[in-house]
Amino acid sequence: MGAFAPNLRHFVALKFEIIMHPYRTHHCSQPNEALAGTDIRLSGWCHRIRDHGGVLFIDLRDHYGITQCVVDPDSPAFKAAEPLRSEWVVKIDGQVRLRPDGTQNADMPTGMVEIYVTAIEVLGPAAELPMPVFGDVEYPEDIRLRYRFLDLRRERLHKNIMLRGQIIDSLRARMKAQNFFEFQTPILTASSPEGARDFLVPSRIHPGKFYALPQAPQQFKQLLMVAGFDRYFQIAPCFRDEDARADRSPGEFYQLDIEMSFATQEDVFASVEPVLRGVFEEFGGGMPVTQKFPMIPYRESMLKYGNDKPDLRNPLIIADVTEEFSSDSVTFNAFKNVIKAGGVVRAIPATGAGAQPRSFFDKLNDWARGEGAPGLGYVIFEAEGDQLVGKGPIAKFLPADIQQKIAAKAGLKAGDAVFFACDQEAKAARLAGLARTRIGNDLGLTEQGVFKFCWIVDFPMYEWNEDEKKIDFSHNPFSMPNFDRDAFLALSENDKDAILNITAFQYDIVCNGIELSSGAIRNHRPDVMKKAFEIAGYGEDVLIEKFGGMYRAFQYGAPPHGGIAPGVDRIVMLLAGEENLREVVVFPMNQRAEDLLMSAPSAATPKQLRELHIRLNLPEA
Repeated sequence: MGAFAPNLRHFVALKFEIIMHPYRTHHCSQPNEALAGTDIRLSGWCHRIRDHGGVLFIDLRDHYGITQCVVDPDSPAFKAAEPLRSEWVVKIDGQVRLRPDGTQNADMPTGMVEIYVTAIEVLGPAAELPMPVFGDVEYPEDIRLRYRFLDLRRERLHKNIMLRGQIIDSLRARMKAQNFFEFQTPILTASSPEGARDFLVPSRIHPGKFYALPQAPQQFKQLLMVAGFDRYFQIAPCFRDEDARADRSPGEFYQLDIEMSFATQEDVFASVEPVLRGVFEEFGGGMPVTQKFPMIPYRESMLKYGNDKPDLRNPLIIADVTEEFSSDSVTFNAFKNVIKAGGVVRAIPATGAGAQPRSFFDKLNDWARGEGAPGLGYVIFEAEGDQLVGKGPIAKFLPADIQQKIAAKAGLKAGDAVFFACDQEAKAARLAGLARTRIGNDLGLTEQGVFKFCWIVDFPMYEWNEDEKKIDFSHNPFSMPNFDRDAFLALSENDKDAILNITAFQYDIVCNGIELSSGAIRNHRPDVMKKAFEIAGYGEDVLIEKFGGMYRAFQYGAPPHGGIAPGVDRIVMLLAGEENLREVVVFPMNQRAEDLLMSAPSAATPKQLRELHIRLNLPEA
């Protein structure tokens, strides 16, 4: 028995250690009323420390939540608690107890209880913080990125990153439910002459040669279709050496890459719509989501909205009033001279703007001049009896019948105003589109709390390059032209007008004015592909040199196929209610494509350069 007793004591101690984990028995989100009177152990960060008359209140935070811990002068842990500061990592032993009446916090999952602390162990002290974790104060980008590990502890950003993971899980599950199979494609590949700049990776084994990081898995996913796999998807990393924007991360980003065989454009739409609609309904906080995405032809979108990514929450529709301003009875020569030089006039309605002060119109004109335009002419419509009469700086140049026609085209009524953008077509469309957005926002017309999707379709296959006096690809050279195949193969350089009117099976998904994705039905026929490049001035030798792998593969029986690649970062940005991708990416770069946390890019050592057979030729400072 005597020999057995130490073993029994060892068993009891071992059992206690199994029950009482070295660091925690519960997460900081778990203490509740049902645990009152229970001894527990928590570990986490000191989120906030408050001294109330000698009693210390420690808000302890971990990945899961926050629990209030109390240390009074009678506690054996009081001495250990006094030196604690924000973001120290500690282990706390204590007993769960109900908070006193009047101190409960119903907004917190743990707000009905607190932990009376009996022991504290410091697991990781923290130096003085370069930026606080508590609160949501905005800090300069360089501080936030250099100390990203602290930035990620902040509640909003932490929540965004967890949301990102949940959205990716949902996208993956929804794709698999439609029998798409997940593939992984190479990261080290060949440089592509199309699109943005490549990131090049020097080869040590092959001196003087370089791999490239993929701008997208485009060619590989098409080759998978040629290889006989039917439905592909991937949460794909993509790398592009391009400048940063609020809706574009420099360096790298992720997309939901999709491809499917024996598919029409409508098949792609039918597969993608339920995925995006479902994800936005699941994570959109109850905000309404477009049920059937409308299809808007590219040229219609450029006319009505001034761009190819319309924000359909804005009800304003741009109208073409070139014909009205061309009338002999119109004496506004500033516009008529531009029209004679091939320009156009776009009318941007401003519903209810007639009630705005003069400063509203002056500010819009100043804004337009800041965009490089001479200004925005405008007319305000008022009711005089049964007539709609225009007032304003250029109304006197417009006869009554012309005013009525403009009002009818722009859908105007008494109390509305209309602004005009006059320039060559592309510039007029751009200015009108920007003005539409600004007017919609300034007048409070743009609907909030809703996700409005659409497809932009029928992109032009080709465009005229005025500088080089030649036909160029407009959008994607590998899209299938929406044109009779035999007639397409018979086109010659004399058929310029016919060529510039060819549309392609290309399409974009747009949500709330943000382009989420581009896609296309692919040009899988070698004869059609050869002709498509020939029209743009490229011989078959270019196809073989630049895209030989895919072009050769198409010689051996390629199925009709198409796909799309919605941007994951932009999807998360919309669902998180953020305006910058930096807020939904774990470790983003700054606007100069620098990783301030890891100090990248960095200089290579002389040894590394020798191994790669590279000699630097740096620009002079």
